[in-house]
Amino acid sequence: MDLIHTSLNLVAPPFTFFSLCFVLPPYLIFKSFLSLFYSIFSEDVSAKVVLITGASSGIGENLAYEYAKRGACLALVARRDKSLREVADIAEELGSPDVLRIVADVQKSEDCSRMIQETINHFGRLDHLVNNAGISSVSLLEEATDITNFRTVMDTNFWGSAYTTSFAIPYLRRSRGKIIALSSSASWLPQPRKSIYNASKAAMVIFFETLRVELGSDVDVLIVTPGFIESEVTQGKFLLPEGKVDVDQALMDVEVGNFPVESASRCANSIVRSACKGDKYLTEPAWLRMTWVWKVFAPDVMEWFYRSFFNISRHEEAPSREAQLRLL
Repeated sequence: MDLIHTSLNLVAPPFTFFSLCFVLPPYLIFKSFLSLFYSIFSEDVSAKVVLITGASSGIGENLAYEYAKRGACLALVARRDKSLREVADIAEELGSPDVLRIVADVQKSEDCSRMIQETINHFGRLDHLVNNAGISSVSLLEEATDITNFRTVMDTNFWGSAYTTSFAIPYLRRSRGKIIALSSSASWLPQPRKSIYNASKAAMVIFFETLRVELGSDVDVLIVTPGFIESEVTQGKFLLPEGKVDVDQALMDVEVGNFPVESASRCANSIVRSACKGDKYLTEPAWLRMTWVWKVFAPDVMEWFYRSFFNISRHEEAPSREAQLRLL
């Protein structure tokens, strides 16, 4: 058995390289043709049913508006009823023929089952499931006195998506629908202070990639990996080491720094267009996908950059804050 692995270690790299030289060009041409074709003949979601988790703010809120403009019926899910009501009212004004509000917490399996059943009972079908609900944590691992406080991150980001999807699959198979999973570019970027959050988003990627294989052509899966997008997170709302969610402007300055933040409306528009085209992946903004190339081919450079750019010692020493002080 060891001899087989030794042989494969020698044969696999050159075989892969030469295979890609022949296969990659026609594959890319074929993919470009498909992208053009589906851009022209994209899905019409008018009167179709779209369930969006985390719909009370940020990307989820703007996804509701984008689907509403296209005439989709909406099932909007969030924990805050007041905010959800406001989003639902605007979605109806923008053109959604029917909006169902569901107050639920995706951390709870029973809530996820209930939101799917309420959607089916009300509309009779489900066409798009948007797993958007998420929470971010910020802490160096060694600063966490009780690491179990961060279970909420995995329970919301990963398990919340897994619960909801598992209950929705029978209805999505019936409608040959779509799953839109909002992971993050953090799934491959080793940004310090976000190890648990990064891990939860990476778990989402491999989960939905595997699910895409299992479901085959019955259900399409779009995996979205946004960068910094206007949301409560970019306004400084994080799960802190002591286990409570709070707004910390100093941490926001450390984490976001001088990185450009894209508007939630532009991000949502790109997501809905990609979903209707049947894309498998979307990184928004698109230039961030190049960081994945650096990650694959020069991981040491990527790690050096993050170690240098994000000062790991104290919040007050963040590069962006130092730059601001020098300007004063």
